[in-house]
Amino acid sequence: MSPRGLLASAGLIARKDLAIEFRTRSAFLSALVLSLLAIVIFYFAWDPTAVGAGDLAPGVLWVTFTFSGLLGLHRSFGVEAQEGAMDALLIAPVPRQAIFLGKALANLVFVLGVQAVALPAMVLFYGVGVGAAWPALIGVMVLAAIGLVAIGTLFAGLTANTRLAELLLPVLALPFFVPIVMPAAQATAKLLAGRPLAETFAWLRILLAFDLVFVYACMLVFPATLDD
Repeated sequence: MSPRGLLASAGLIARKDLAIEFRTRSAFLSALVLSLLAIVIFYFAWDPTAVGAGDLAPGVLWVTFTFSGLLGLHRSFGVEAQEGAMDALLIAPVPRQAIFLGKALANLVFVLGVQAVALPAMVLFYGVGVGAAWPALIGVMVLAAIGLVAIGTLFAGLTANTRLAELLLPVLALPFFVPIVMPAAQATAKLLAGRPLAETFAWLRILLAFDLVFVYACMLVFPATLDD
């Protein structure tokens, strides 16, 4: 299949998943509540005389995004478990890479939606100054979300048919999230501290490199995860 056909098939799968989520809203609302609850709990446990807001906020932000995103990643294949929907998807005349890309695109929209609400909430609660760093901060969020979604989608497909999928997904995925979350947190910390944008370029390059490697590798490995 040509790249254009691959992307078209992936777009159809992503639209189908987003339509299901739009009708139910269960995973998105659960992830949103979890992220906002985590921000609030950290806020009331925070001692501003011991730790500054700029030092605490990046860690809170990425812990929140990592665990709230796992809810949507698990559901991306959970919706296919009913009435043999996954079998129907596998026999459809589309390559399995298109299934991965479609699921990943839908998960990316899900994660970015959670970030779009949680990030302003974090800025409001902790009073950190973002100022002109908003575009760079949004870029960090998007780059990190791409890497997290690629890895999470792969392991969500791998654990979809297991009895302990809810437990296995975070156990398997979290170690691979570390190379994405660490540079994202470092870049976020520098931006919130008001450091020059040039100081974040090294971390952004690391994020971009990991995204390219993980997206390509996960797309290649994904078909094998669906074999019986």
